[in-house]
Amino acid sequence: MPGWTGGDVKRTRQPLLPEGASKTFNSSIVNFEKGCGTGWHTHKSDQMLVVTAGVGIVADENHQQEITVGDVVHVLQGENHWHGATADSYMSHITITAAE
Repeated sequence: MPGWTGGDVKRTRQPLLPEGASKTFNSSIVNFEKGCGTGWHTHKSDQMLVVTAGVGIVADENHQQEITVGDVVHVLQGENHWHGATADSYMSHITITAAE
């Protein structure tokens, strides 16, 4: 994560539905401690993020944007990106992707 200087950072994931409950999508709540991020990654489907608490950052290879409670982010299939909490705030979001 750009700007990350180290330290013990954690994130937790809580599924919103039991595994296998939906054949078409996956959803969960992801909680990031201050300064914690996902690292660069892609998805096989579009991804939707809905920020539920705190302040975070979402970035692709071309720009970086601060996100806050109520923001909805649409990440396109195959887009290289990362997301996580800012250095000064925790952040939680709901993530929704197609089931694989």
